[in-house]
Amino acid sequence: MPTWLKNEPSSVAPAQRHGLSRRTLLGSSGRAATLAAARLLAPVMFTGCSANLPQRMDPIVAGLLHSQTGNLAISETSLRDAELFAIEEINASGGLLGRLIEAKSPDPRSRPLDLFPKRARELCGRGGAAAIFGCWTSSSRKAVIPVLEEFDRLLFYPVQYEGNEASENIVYGGAVPNQQILPAIDWLLSTPGGRRQRLFLLGSDYVFPRTANLIAKSYLASRGLEPAGTAYVPLGHRQFNGAVEMIQAAKADAVLSTINGDSNIAFFAALAEAGVSAEHVPVVSTSIGEDELRNLPPAHVQGQFAACSYFQSVATEPNRSWVNRFRSGFGYDRVTSDPMETAYCLVHIWKQAVDRAGSLDTTAVRQALRDGITFAGPGGETKIDPATQHACKRFRLGRIRGNRQFDIVHESDEPLPPEPYPQVAFPGWHCDWTAEGLTRGPEVVIDGEL
Repeated sequence: MPTWLKNEPSSVAPAQRHGLSRRTLLGSSGRAATLAAARLLAPVMFTGCSANLPQRMDPIVAGLLHSQTGNLAISETSLRDAELFAIEEINASGGLLGRLIEAKSPDPRSRPLDLFPKRARELCGRGGAAAIFGCWTSSSRKAVIPVLEEFDRLLFYPVQYEGNEASENIVYGGAVPNQQILPAIDWLLSTPGGRRQRLFLLGSDYVFPRTANLIAKSYLASRGLEPAGTAYVPLGHRQFNGAVEMIQAAKADAVLSTINGDSNIAFFAALAEAGVSAEHVPVVSTSIGEDELRNLPPAHVQGQFAACSYFQSVATEPNRSWVNRFRSGFGYDRVTSDPMETAYCLVHIWKQAVDRAGSLDTTAVRQALRDGITFAGPGGETKIDPATQHACKRFRLGRIRGNRQFDIVHESDEPLPPEPYPQVAFPGWHCDWTAEGLTRGPEVVIDGEL
């Protein structure tokens, strides 16, 4: 086994490397069994290396900054696995600059404002990370920017986000609103989408949902429309009866959901309990995919939609091969998803940039990225826009099947160039994008039942 993983403190990946799938770890005790097994396996470090690499050279450290516990672990742990998979591939093919890559993965525990910057500092400082791959929420991404600037490190960010940012210390791999939110609205307003006119905007209460909905409102206004309603819930929220009542009272004919993390489980359960069907009030989610669906009962989500750039069901041979190789290494019960595919591609893009630069120096790597880097990923070619350090992304809309996979019902003809600063405006709003969130507007913030 190659030397590429140090667990700090826990993950199920080592168990999978010993022949145990996540299903085996879960057993009948669910998440508790997973965490218990992970704690037992945490000290494991795999030894050995590619025969093509000199044993005497120190490895290159890559920091993986993803929550392995807390309410965002439902989404983030698989991104970590996708990055480890890419690192293993690189090491097996000769490494980076003739050296192994070693991953260090401390757990920021779904705490964006304190533990994400603390763990980033540990990785950049004594951890010796040449680059960091990670974060999920915009709050966590914004919180680590000062650390990245202090140490002059690059963060490769794999998640769709709200735009309105362009840091030279971040490579943005996920979609921005013109590649996800706005095409999703266009589809809902179209004949195939049912010509929905009363969209309810429901999101978690932090930077991405608030900013994305601000842009969505402005875009709807340009079409002579306004939302049927807007509401936010805290991250980790569990009580959605009040939100569902608001959707029904507003006579919404669709929901654009920017809910993140395991709150999605409670939200779709509340919709099902209230008898709100996908046929009459479809939900288009921006932050769920195949991995999250593993925790959602099919009866609660079948027929609902997700707006992404990639789905496991993309019918190409490169994608089928990638999915099979990932599952053979991490468990045949595993699935792949949009941010996982992006996370995997970003590791390979970093390798290309380092190879082109001939150095780990951040300035040289950044310049290589700005000279134009592309990677043939499972979902198609991934290209980093030299002007913005954002990725060109194809838009795909998927309808959830009963088997927790997606039927792709619409996709753009080609990858869409990024517009990090969308040309939309909402009169009367003052926006303050900070790590804590967007300056609050007049929408309802739900904290428990209404």
